[in-house]
Amino acid sequence: MPRLKDKVSIVTGAAQGIGLATALKFAREGAIVIVCDVKQAAVDEAVAQCRALGAQAEGYVVDVTQREMVDGVVAKVKAQFGRIDVLVNNAGITQDARLQKMTLEQFDRVIDVNLRGVFHCAQAVADTMTAQGSGVILNASSVVGIYGNFGQTNYAATKFGVIGFTKTWSRELGPKGVRVNAVAPGFIATPILNTIPEKVITEMEHRVPLRRLGQPEEIANTYAFLASDEASYINGAVIEVSGGMSV
Repeated sequence: MPRLKDKVSIVTGAAQGIGLATALKFAREGAIVIVCDVKQAAVDEAVAQCRALGAQAEGYVVDVTQREMVDGVVAKVKAQFGRIDVLVNNAGITQDARLQKMTLEQFDRVIDVNLRGVFHCAQAVADTMTAQGSGVILNASSVVGIYGNFGQTNYAATKFGVIGFTKTWSRELGPKGVRVNAVAPGFIATPILNTIPEKVITEMEHRVPLRRLGQPEEIANTYAFLASDEASYINGAVIEVSGGMSV
């Protein structure tokens, strides 16, 4: 039987990269996939790909920084399906600059999406999950959120913060049957890397003992495991998926 059969699963930032790979993995595992992202055309395409795999899928345009939009989608999903089983808080952005060069706009925008957005989505589903006595919240951290990274003051702060969310919510929601975990990807081959010179990509690969970048599907596989009943005793964990980059 598919690991996520009929689990109503909301995935934010689901129209590209790791988010899309996660939506498709969940579709293959039998989940009911709720695709959320900021562009209608991309949402529609992701929903079509999920349905092509035989999954039931719905799509919504959602800016996670806008609480009304988040609450509206959660209400619609609950009204349609009666429950919410999984939230993958994947939506995130980067706006890199060194400390002395970073603008307040760059700082605020990344905090708003990567930290406040994760808070909005988790808070929006928490009452439903605790009322039904089950649920899984999965947060996207990063190896940058464990070790820091040059030029990513804002991003690193948010990914450290997401770990703080995860540890706290796992304590608060665990007694109600809701598990909360984080995944910390390393260097993953996503569209975000398209602007990075090949020389830099090669340097990144050499920092990884496996001598390659990760694939979005390898992160998606981890999310699918954590969302499934196979991970029923994993709570408050931060799973690093980096090819051993930090060893």
